[in-house]
Amino acid sequence: MHLAHYLGLLHRSQNELAKAFREVGRGHLDEPDVHHLCERLAGQCDEHARKLAPFVRRYSEEAPKEPERLHATLFSGTRTGGLGLLRDLHDLYLMAAECDISWTLIGQAAQGARDEDLLGVVGVCEGETATQLLWLRTRMKQAAPQALVVAS
Repeated sequence: MHLAHYLGLLHRSQNELAKAFREVGRGHLDEPDVHHLCERLAGQCDEHARKLAPFVRRYSEEAPKEPERLHATLFSGTRTGGLGLLRDLHDLYLMAAECDISWTLIGQAAQGARDEDLLGVVGVCEGETATQLLWLRTRMKQAAPQALVVAS
């Protein structure tokens, strides 16, 4: 069963996304909405990882290195200014998208395995991840005109 691979991937991805949200929140203290929402969303990611823990124990967990490599590739410290904020949000979006598709695939596997408990966790966490993506997309749209057109 290869479910262990995706459980490991998602578990690590959630932990890395939580770290990245915190980095961006601390790196953009001048944007109070970004700071506060990033902290809140980091907590959500921590909770997602916590909810995955029983299934990691049940199905085992393979530990692919992709989430750490993605985080290291995208984040070498937060950037400054309007363009920096836009790029940091864009990076968060890419990391959240990895979690989103992993939730979808694990949900399909949970259906196949008839694991109602895992399906319940997927239902909650997949919805919250979709909301994270929506906020990131909306915040990037808000930041884009200033960062891409007005700033010099």
